[in-house]
Amino acid sequence: MMFSRFLKKVQKIAQFNISSIAHQNQVSRSKLYHVYSTGRCFQSGRSVCGGNSSSRHWSQSPTRVFGNRVSRAMKNEAQKALFDYLHYTRTHSFVDADHISKNSPRFILSLLSKIDDTRKEDISRALTKFLRYNPINEFEPFFESLGLRPSEIPRFLQRDLVLLSDDGIMFENFHVLCYYGIPRGKIGRIFKEAREIFGYENGVLASKLEAYESLVLSKPIVIKLVTCCPLLLVGGIDNEFVSVVNKLKGLNIGCDWLAHYLSDRKTYNWLRILETMEILDKVGVKEEKLSRLLKAYPDLVGEASGNKAYIMFEKFHKVGLQMNEIDNLVTDNPEMLLEKSVKRIIEALKFLKRIKMEKQFIVRFLLCYMKLICSSSLLGPRAVWNRLKIGRDQLCQIIKEEPLRLFSLASKTNNSRIKLDSLDLRNAEKTAFLLKLGYVENSDEMVRALKKFQGRGDELQERFDCFVKAGLDYNVVSQLVKRAPHMLNRPKGIIEKKINMLTDYLGYPIESVIESPTYLCYSMERIHQRFSMYIWLKERDAAMPRLTLGTIVGISNTLFVSYFVNTHPEVRWRGSENMSMHSEVFLPLNLIERQIGKAQSFVDTIFFYCFPKLEMHTYHMMQLEMFSLLKETVLVRQGPGLIPKRSANVYVLTGTYL
Repeated sequence: MMFSRFLKKVQKIAQFNISSIAHQNQVSRSKLYHVYSTGRCFQSGRSVCGGNSSSRHWSQSPTRVFGNRVSRAMKNEAQKALFDYLHYTRTHSFVDADHISKNSPRFILSLLSKIDDTRKEDISRALTKFLRYNPINEFEPFFESLGLRPSEIPRFLQRDLVLLSDDGIMFENFHVLCYYGIPRGKIGRIFKEAREIFGYENGVLASKLEAYESLVLSKPIVIKLVTCCPLLLVGGIDNEFVSVVNKLKGLNIGCDWLAHYLSDRKTYNWLRILETMEILDKVGVKEEKLSRLLKAYPDLVGEASGNKAYIMFEKFHKVGLQMNEIDNLVTDNPEMLLEKSVKRIIEALKFLKRIKMEKQFIVRFLLCYMKLICSSSLLGPRAVWNRLKIGRDQLCQIIKEEPLRLFSLASKTNNSRIKLDSLDLRNAEKTAFLLKLGYVENSDEMVRALKKFQGRGDELQERFDCFVKAGLDYNVVSQLVKRAPHMLNRPKGIIEKKINMLTDYLGYPIESVIESPTYLCYSMERIHQRFSMYIWLKERDAAMPRLTLGTIVGISNTLFVSYFVNTHPEVRWRGSENMSMHSEVFLPLNLIERQIGKAQSFVDTIFFYCFPKLEMHTYHMMQLEMFSLLKETVLVRQGPGLIPKRSANVYVLTGTYL
């Protein structure tokens, strides 16, 4: 019976065209292999595809982009092809198409993976052909251009939405945000945290923006608020936020301070911020003190502890702290109001109470070591006396005799980190400063930072404030200092001089430091020499008008001579490579004769080039003498160069033709 059924199946199979099935299987396998290998290539970032690439169609070879380096020219061609597709084929506006094509690098790479480099046609033409017959999901490059990470994009894609015009309401609200002035690259966070606003009907989103502007907030402040706190646009007007704004209006810092210190890297709980401000008012930190406190420690806005601080202040009252003492503590140690610090302070109070410490000692301990308490996480007392094999009374006596031993005995840090001398008050101040910058307590990053930053905590804070006073955003300076710690390893006076040289002498904005922080590491002499030469060349159209600081100051002496000194026919470089910088850079005689009566700019240009070894502190004192020397100089027309010489203590200029 079984055998007869088997024979019938064999007869049916024999009636099919076996060769066609084999051919179809071969094609299917080829397609599956292509999909699999494409996924492998995309995920691993290297070539894992086998076979003869020349035998495949040009759109099926993903290995070129990930196997070989993609040049800038290739990316530009791909961006141009994507722009043409979005603007001319899909009729999106020029601005939209341009922004999407230039701000979706991962999508550009995936497009390049669709073409075969064995083809002779150019990349732009190949991609144009591919896009003509293979429509893309326009939401992928669109979301990437908004600032969303590639890993976040898939959860926002929908099967029934491929073209941006398929979701017209979303695209319209996107344009409302753009036209209001919100940067396109930051709308991704708004879409991620407050997606509901992209479904508002026509005019609703614009009215919400106008409502916040009506709170006597300027448009730039509203833009910063919406970027940092997208949830403000969800539902009605946030009452807690309105209360915070009203309180800030009563302070002399105003709402401009709020926009200045908000960061799009943080999230804000306006209820907690409001609670913290009310608690500070209750403990005696009134308007003027609160203004100074918020200016000195703006992180209170983003990391305020709210009602937890109220619990902490109640415990302070129970142990015997007076209102004026609490007021002084908060003023001197604003970091104690942060949520993490409040938790550590309460832990320390519980520890001291459990070992039966007297209230008078607790009060003195809080007043003397608040910075250490805020930066130290403690074990429980039972864990400490079990580890030390001592009783509660013995532990209490040890801490009474040496209060700082509490941190070494009960600290949660391991021994290698205790070796950093965390009990030193100077190191504690530095730790408190680093915590303000966003370093994680007891992390490896914190350990490395303690070694990189030189100086006391108060000195580092003064140097940090130099950049804020110069006009940089507090959060920008924080990120910049974390990226380049050496910025703060110079004295405050030197930092101020270098900032003045940049803004007043060179005429660059203070923001130039962001892209070239190493500028602050060079000596004042080098900076003045390089700036003087660059300004002199720029006035004669012999140098580009806005070169970066890294190009002007950071390049080597040889390159500087090649790029700047030798570019003007009136400047001569004489000497070998082992000579000091600018020791043989001379301006021509005829130039000095023409400029002899002109004022400051000429002296600034000539002085360091003719007398590079003159000490910096005598520079301003000798400027007038420099003019008189120039006028009295005997110019002997015997050569193209001006050779500086020194006789006794007087600098003279003599020109000779060799």
